Amino acid sequence: MRLSPLLFVASAMATLDLDLSSRSSIASAASSVAYNMMTYYVGNQTGQVPGILPGSLSCNPNVAGTYCWWEAGAMWGSLINYWQYTDDSTYNSIVSESIQFQRGPQNNFNPPNQSRSMGIDDQVFWAFSALDAVESNFPEAGGDNPSWLALAQGVFNFQTAYWDSATCGGGFRWQVYSFNSGYNLKTMGANGGNFQLSARLAYVTGNSTYGNWANQVWDWMYSSQLMTLSGDDLYIWDSTDTANDCTNADNLVWTYNYGTVLSGAAYMYNYTNGSSVWETRVQQILATTFLLFFPSDYGGNIMIEMECEPKLICNQDQKSFKAYLARSLAITALLVPSTAAQITPKLQATAQAAAESCNGGVCGEQWYLASYDSTTGVGEEMAALSIIGANLMDSSMIPLKLSTGATSTPDPNAGGTTGTTPSTAFTKTITTGDRAGAAILTILGSAFILGGVWWLII
Repeated sequence: MRLSPLLFVASAMATLDLDLSSRSSIASAASSVAYNMMTYYVGNQTGQVPGILPGSLSCNPNVAGTYCWWEAGAMWGSLINYWQYTDDSTYNSIVSESIQFQRGPQNNFNPPNQSRSMGIDDQVFWAFSALDAVESNFPEAGGDNPSWLALAQGVFNFQTAYWDSATCGGGFRWQVYSFNSGYNLKTMGANGGNFQLSARLAYVTGNSTYGNWANQVWDWMYSSQLMTLSGDDLYIWDSTDTANDCTNADNLVWTYNYGTVLSGAAYMYNYTNGSSVWETRVQQILATTFLLFFPSDYGGNIMIEMECEPKLICNQDQKSFKAYLARSLAITALLVPSTAAQITPKLQATAQAAAESCNGGVCGEQWYLASYDSTTGVGEEMAALSIIGANLMDSSMIPLKLSTGATSTPDPNAGGTTGTTPSTAFTKTITTGDRAGAAILTILGSAFILGGVWWLII
């Protein structure tokens, strides 16, 4: 579905009204943003590939209008959330077709058109969307298609074969295959992503296998250079390098890493029936999230991507990161009720600021400006949709599990053969710009920002 030029102009001339006291107003604003986000999708047009965004087959997030495969997976999850919040089923058939089309021949989100440059973190974003479907009872695709839960379990079964205890005492490498650039890195996207996947599967199924695995991944992350505890704050870094035995981290902080680990910890808190250990971990992550990404310079309640946003140097991947923190904060408030009073004001103030950054459904990146900054793209739209929609979440939307009404059929053996190497027809050496973690190198040129982060720790 494409927006006609005349409709686009009319939309861009209107402001995005948002009254947070009115559920219908919030839903209407979310609808406008979702509509504009979907104008970037052409996979449902004749001759196009369902499920992916423009540029996904080459994936260079430093090129305008180019989106990596994983971001499409995340986008479908944002539309599942949108359906849950608003009961608007406009996009449901496209979402269902897209996720199933990209599941791959072994039903583990490793399709041939992407396996040449597959990252552990790439797969989990598609698995997260499948779990969003499970936890909201999003309609199953039916027919010969695997269930949403089976798809998530397939990713888990695929990934456990890649736990690397031979270097750095454990953890997941960023890339699945050794011929890809970045294979030497162990990243928070990969490890935090698998942690959340495992925690959610434990929560949904009640199976201790997943819970035990989530604990294993957490323990490795916590003991590694990817996490640094400073007082009550838990700093979560982007990557560490096996080339130097993971003796240091890059000291880059991103909203999506915090969101990924925060919600994983919240699911573990609920899965363990309110463990004080997990509540403490949630609070530590939350305190640091507020410190870094809701700075007092902008009032203390408006979310910012601190590494790149002030200078407008975020790439296409990074522009979407705030979407994942927004969703994670909303989920955490439901799963760990003691956090709701802290989180709700942040969600409300940020949603209002995000709405003010939009011209109609065309949303910008710098929410703290309270005006449109002339940027636009899938990431900006998804982030605005997620933070606005998060204000519709209430206790009726606590994620479902099999014991509380989730109806998706489990398949503990899903996923086919693990460790399958892609054919040479689909292999190539990728650049660091190919993945969400491309920020590791591309942002180093802005090292002046890091001084502020170090100052906070010291």
